[in-house]
Amino acid sequence: MSKTQINRIKGGDLELHEKVVAINRVVKTTKGGRAFSFSALVVVGNGAGVVGHGLGKAKEVQEAITKGIDDAKKNLIKVPVMHGTIPHEQLAKEGAAKVMIRPAAHGTGVIAGGSMRAVLEAAGITDVLSKSLGSANPHNVVKATFTALAMLREPIAVAKQRNISLKKVFNG
Repeated sequence: MSKTQINRIKGGDLELHEKVVAINRVVKTTKGGRAFSFSALVVVGNGAGVVGHGLGKAKEVQEAITKGIDDAKKNLIKVPVMHGTIPHEQLAKEGAAKVMIRPAAHGTGVIAGGSMRAVLEAAGITDVLSKSLGSANPHNVVKATFTALAMLREPIAVAKQRNISLKKVFNG
């Protein structure tokens, strides 16, 4: 993520909704038998362009989810959402997972699979076309979706950078 600047924000006073994406049971064989622990991948968002993801690990499921939520609140970003969709198409890769997200017309809905859907809905995106390419590992798909959303640029910022009107940005 060195190419893009991520707009990190503080989540202290935001009303965030949590969504558990994946829970994994981990078994470690020790001298005294088997030791069980759990890891939870959690996505949080306010439904208005702020989203974050986190991973929590603990001996109990509920404790792992709580730790995941706390971690997600430390990794919040601001996503440009325009009329319920994203401003432009974006491709991102994380590990072996590659995701493609595309703006969609009003009424399309969120066309996305499991873990990608959780991130997009938490961000407040209501109309989007997306495709998960490569690995279906939920951890990498969430990270790739998060990277794609972080790379999105506001149309006003693009117009200002190119010294053109906002109308010309969309009519290229």
